[in-house]
Amino acid sequence: MNLFNQFGIEKDTEKFCLQVENGLQSTFQKLDSIRYTNGAKVLYAMQKNKLSDSHFSASTGYGYNDIGRETIDAIYADIFKAEDALVRTQIMSGTHALSIALFGNLRPNDEILSPVGKPYDTLDKVIGIVPAKGSLKEYGITYKQVDLLEDFSFDYEGIRNAITDKTKLVTIQRSKGYSNRPTLSVFQIGELITFIKSIREDIICMVDNCYGEFVEEIEPTEVGADLVVGSLIKNIGGGLASSGGYIVGKKEYVENAAIRFSCSGLGKEIGANLGLNQQVLQGLFFAPEVVHNALKGAILTGAVFEKLGFKVNPMPTAFRSDIVQSIDMQTAENVITFCKAIQNAAPVDSYVSPEPWDMPGYDAPVIMAAGTFIQGASIELSADAPIKPPYTVFFQGGLTYYHVRIAIMICTQSIKGLSKKNI
Repeated sequence: MNLFNQFGIEKDTEKFCLQVENGLQSTFQKLDSIRYTNGAKVLYAMQKNKLSDSHFSASTGYGYNDIGRETIDAIYADIFKAEDALVRTQIMSGTHALSIALFGNLRPNDEILSPVGKPYDTLDKVIGIVPAKGSLKEYGITYKQVDLLEDFSFDYEGIRNAITDKTKLVTIQRSKGYSNRPTLSVFQIGELITFIKSIREDIICMVDNCYGEFVEEIEPTEVGADLVVGSLIKNIGGGLASSGGYIVGKKEYVENAAIRFSCSGLGKEIGANLGLNQQVLQGLFFAPEVVHNALKGAILTGAVFEKLGFKVNPMPTAFRSDIVQSIDMQTAENVITFCKAIQNAAPVDSYVSPEPWDMPGYDAPVIMAAGTFIQGASIELSADAPIKPPYTVFFQGGLTYYHVRIAIMICTQSIKGLSKKNI
């Protein structure tokens, strides 16, 4: 295929990107065992729970006795090696799922502790860091955080000193969000949970697992997490789930979350699936392969832009615990050009030109590129960035590797001066 004719990519740009890709084959091969392990895990859970096409049938109204919904919960619990799961398409986002888990398990005078610094910005108003109606703070639930040390290791002494009799729940964000810290591996999360439980066994350890599902061979529930929370329109929905979120973990804490999701006396027993079960299940079945494609795309992106002289995190051959690739683009102009190129490479709304804007809850204008089949689905190819130094763009997703490959060539071509100067 002549990429120049199709997408306006110069032959030198194509040749450069393919040369970088050829040097990554051994790194790509290391991802194969992870894909196979997680694929087998999903397949076994579906077989164990006797998944049938009868579980795809739509329920309406109250959704009582929805065997499909109950089977999805059981499959998720088995995949995560957890006691219970709450998987619902009515959960609107990862932030919504986290909010349900927090409100369901906290009571007035309880305290939340984040031992990994401030959580992602969308939780600011939920917790009460930023004043907002209906926040946890309005209900007398307080928040405390311990920042990571300069080398991004855990401040164990600070964490020990921060834990008091009021500490009810510790929240651990796996992915880095808009910070410059590395993403936490499942092993690191396990070490942190072990330390916290050594101080007080009864503290609930909750992990925000967004962007992390199926990136490693095990999940945080397997290293001691009491609750693990995520979004179906990220990794685990496989690009097919059109909405939803999940909460898995200890039965007591999942039930508490379910009561908050619906109401007292109903919990998990209500909630019609409206015919979305097949999307949720088929997306889950595809998810290990889709995550594999996204990881390959992230590695290629990091390698190409490192070769072009940009600082990237993680490095191309580094161990990864989420699908996010960050690139310090050096200037606001480069950030905007990169995001416009990602949008231009999209299958949906490729003709749209994203612009930075003052999003609520952020301290700088933010630009977001996402020409996705499902609105906001960051398992699909997308990029976003706050317009402030060091002008870091956060790149994630990619349902298919060929799409990421083409998109990165378009990005390389679009950054002014790079294709002529450095290739």
